Amino acid sequence: MPTNALNHSHTDSPSHPFPIEQLDDLISPFLVTPRPGINLAKDYDPSFKASHLKKSKAKAQLKAGIKSLAKYQYLLYAQNTHSLLIIFQAMDAAGKDSTIKHVMSGINPQGCQVYSFKAPSATELDHDYLWRCSKALPERGRIGIFNRSHYEEILITRVHPEVMEQRQLPPHLIDEQIWERRFEEINNFEKYLVNNGTIVLKFFLNVSKEEQKERFLERIDRPEKNWKFSINDAKERARWDDYMTVYEDMFNHTSTEWAPWYIIPADRKWFTRLVVARIIYTKLEELNLHYPKISKEKHRELLKAKAILESNE
Repeated sequence: MPTNALNHSHTDSPSHPFPIEQLDDLISPFLVTPRPGINLAKDYDPSFKASHLKKSKAKAQLKAGIKSLAKYQYLLYAQNTHSLLIIFQAMDAAGKDSTIKHVMSGINPQGCQVYSFKAPSATELDHDYLWRCSKALPERGRIGIFNRSHYEEILITRVHPEVMEQRQLPPHLIDEQIWERRFEEINNFEKYLVNNGTIVLKFFLNVSKEEQKERFLERIDRPEKNWKFSINDAKERARWDDYMTVYEDMFNHTSTEWAPWYIIPADRKWFTRLVVARIIYTKLEELNLHYPKISKEKHRELLKAKAILESNE
């Protein structure tokens, strides 16, 4: 029996590669390079789309890309050295849920986990603010998705100072330097993850205030979407400018070389999904994933097992 009888007939690269025609320019415009002075209103257009892309073509490319992501996820799981953490932050109705649903639709549920972080529980408040996110980190070989994340602790707590008073911190720690400390803590936390094999991808879905209003009205007008809307959503919308200010400060301080932010136009959901999928695919492609190589001894054992199986009915 030839010694290569157990060689895989397929290659490690996806059999359905992500369509690359004119898609490379879907990454760099949205990458937030480490720099001060980011201005969402001036620098990032929520309604932007690539001029060469039509909705129908984008949907076809996304469908093909999802197959490629599924193959890379399998390689990630098989190699079992890296993990991938994907963080989504956005204003309400920006499309986080639908983006996760569509982009990850081909992923094996056994290799992916999604956590939606709501207001912290009493138990979580008895720990540091990174504790609950640390517990939810993906294992090696797996993809973890955070729908909101530890970044809420430098967003909502700044827009609503009364929330910080509920965090059970010693009063002397709630001072003027707390946000600078938290920026540093988060950057160090993410660098630690990267240094231990976890790739960190951070997406901000940048929806316009006008589009958010339309989506809120749709949730009110369509009975099957009523459950997705509450009066608090409208109240939070009144703090739009405050949120934009703290988001910009967050980008300026936490878009790092090891874990940069991507600010994705979110007024057109079909374009949002394609860009997010393309960035995830590109990051997995850069890992040079491959199936584990087995030892000569293991190979001989497999050949023996194959011979036994073939000699018996």
